[in-house]
Amino acid sequence: MIKPSRILVCDDDPAIRSSLKFLFNKSGYEVDLATVPEEITTKVRVGNFNLILLDMNFSMTISGEEGLEILQRIRFLRPGIPVILITAWGSVELAVKGMKLGAADFVTKPWNNLQLLKTIETSISLSGNLNNLHSSDDPGTQKPGFPGIIGKNTDMLEIQETIRRVAPTHAPVLISGESGTGKELIAEALHQYSNRSKGPFVKVNLGGLPSGLFESEMFGHKKGAFTDAKADRAGRFEMAHNGTIFLDEIGELDLTSQVKLLRVLQDQTFERLGDSHTISVDVRVISATNRNLYDRVDKGLFREDLLYRINLIHLEIPPLRQRKDDIPLLAGYFAEQAASVYKLPEKQISPDGMEWLIGQSWQGNVRELKNMVERAVLLFSYDRITADGFIQASRTGKPANGGDYQLPGQVKTLEETEKEMMLRAMADYGDNLTKVAKKLGISRATLYRKMEKYGIHPGDEK
Repeated sequence: MIKPSRILVCDDDPAIRSSLKFLFNKSGYEVDLATVPEEITTKVRVGNFNLILLDMNFSMTISGEEGLEILQRIRFLRPGIPVILITAWGSVELAVKGMKLGAADFVTKPWNNLQLLKTIETSISLSGNLNNLHSSDDPGTQKPGFPGIIGKNTDMLEIQETIRRVAPTHAPVLISGESGTGKELIAEALHQYSNRSKGPFVKVNLGGLPSGLFESEMFGHKKGAFTDAKADRAGRFEMAHNGTIFLDEIGELDLTSQVKLLRVLQDQTFERLGDSHTISVDVRVISATNRNLYDRVDKGLFREDLLYRINLIHLEIPPLRQRKDDIPLLAGYFAEQAASVYKLPEKQISPDGMEWLIGQSWQGNVRELKNMVERAVLLFSYDRITADGFIQASRTGKPANGGDYQLPGQVKTLEETEKEMMLRAMADYGDNLTKVAKKLGISRATLYRKMEKYGIHPGDEK
């Protein structure tokens, strides 16, 4: 029989202690209470708790700053136990300081019972999962991957392991990384492998959302709320009920909208624009950014309390140039995928072609690599894609090194490009058509057909 989780509630207000004990007992938790700082220290030292709920203003004689000292004492005695802080909106800044000192999360008064229970459930579950991140793993066990998330790089393997541990929880996740690194794929994996997988996955590009439309788009509106409001409309949070909302480019959100978002993330309640009826939702929040949000906090462009609200778990995706050992796996996957999508014969990438791919800087990251491989698969009918093939394909799109090619005055057709590549290979190997075919990544039979098609004969290259 599994023992219920134990919670220590630390508060000097008897009404609050009674209310929380009733709520937690009803939800299946065992509850112990502490009313003075000395009692907290004693019970934390000898007790076996799964979570501690600590009021920031614990006593009339204790300031919020001194409340942080109690938190530090708890963290010293029991560093593995998650501590959730209770604070009033006026002292959220203190709660943020508490997060920096190791608190798992914070809730504001008056709290929403449902949201508080979810926060507690998430913190306990997450604490157990992350504490056992490696201890329960059989080193010889090969774990299944996630669709589209490919790589054997150490950083990517750690990210996939964290996804497995975090996905079943309600924990908010912040995914950071350069554009094109696959942040949306990570968000989709967190949703698909969660208990919310049958619910909606709602994507919002906050970078492309004007501030004047933020409330209407995110929270919905009532008919007549503004000039063009011809009918009632549900917002993105309402659409995501019982599912996941993915807030992409959250670093672009203006400060006014950040305040509105923070309130909703705290209580998961809101009102539609033009309506006074409060709507409650159950939504898991995943955010993504290609900016350094800590730098933006320092510059006054991003709220620190919002940052700590969205990044209980932070996944930082490395750029492709830092995981070049993954390029062969990724390129092979993209070539196979492109052939399947466009109903073309499968193509292999020659050794020199792979060497060329590995040697590029890939400023556009995985997205740019995918486009390059897909373009080469579409443009050429050879059995293998060589370095020359990729070089030619790169001239039809943005180059891999992020620079600009000087294109000729008249863009060549695909047939002209193909013929030029054949002539160049024949100039290198002369009458040895076996080597010419190998250089081009095609069979001798295919080479003969193409020579006939273009009217090429040995010696034409001279």
